[in-house]
Amino acid sequence: MSTAARPISGTQHRLEAHGYVLDVASIGATVRRLTHEGRDLVVPFEADELRPAYRGAVLAPWPNRVVDGRYTWDGTEHQLALTEPSRGHALHGLAPWLDFTATEVTSDSLTLTAVVEPQTGYPFRVEVAVRYRLDADGMQTTVTGTNLGTGVAPFGTGPHPYLVAGGSPLDEWTLTLPAETVLEVTPDRLIPTDLAAVAEAEGGAFDFRSPRVIGSTEIDHAFTDLVRDGAGDTTVTVTDADGRGVAMTWGADCGWVQIHTADLLPSQGVTRLGLAVEPMTCPPDAFNSGTDLLRLGPGDSATAAWRLHAID
Repeated sequence: MSTAARPISGTQHRLEAHGYVLDVASIGATVRRLTHEGRDLVVPFEADELRPAYRGAVLAPWPNRVVDGRYTWDGTEHQLALTEPSRGHALHGLAPWLDFTATEVTSDSLTLTAVVEPQTGYPFRVEVAVRYRLDADGMQTTVTGTNLGTGVAPFGTGPHPYLVAGGSPLDEWTLTLPAETVLEVTPDRLIPTDLAAVAEAEGGAFDFRSPRVIGSTEIDHAFTDLVRDGAGDTTVTVTDADGRGVAMTWGADCGWVQIHTADLLPSQGVTRLGLAVEPMTCPPDAFNSGTDLLRLGPGDSATAAWRLHAID
């Protein structure tokens, strides 16, 4: 394929199995579209469209934000590029704009790999491998970060899908979020402040431990102290009035989840298109707090996985 003919979102890959159809774009190893029996499970975008709002991208070597793009690592201060200029932060890592190469393809799986090269603000070489697999239980994603350098590298990861419960507005969807604690943030720049019980923060506005309709609630917060089942998994679900919807399930490798109702300014277009559900290995600004931040020594790897599946 010539450069002129190549879609903006990169090389396109498709997997089909068990009623699921997955379209992945190579830029950011991005889930561009995921359907089950023809029904959208995530907010899609077109192959030749500039990916909106990190939709479907893999986030690494950090998810969420580094406040002011500045952090100190083992005694050395680093300054990242401010990729969220409106709030003055470094947003969602470096992998979302890398062009991933397919390194393994089977009838129901795809592995994409890219290397974060040493650069200003992140002088570490880390390989990011993303494996997608379709089975009867949905789309399985596994992300592995491997330190190819000689020093110790900070690392975190997570996905950025916007889930779609059905054809009705997001305000009518029912959310189940089994989390006991929310990370409160400043209203203007979303800088983390304190942890609070979901039953108490904002008068219980973020308490979705029991299923309830989202309504007009605006959420752009990280949650932790996740309730897990007998297998050690946490599941967040969002359903329409007819009971159909979508769920995200993950294990202990992700102790946090960011939930965002996709509230945009009117100038940014249509708002509340889907519900971002982002399991994360660490919270926002972990490069500064150190909370649950992974330290990858030379040759070390860390893996995180999650599953996105239809509710019918």
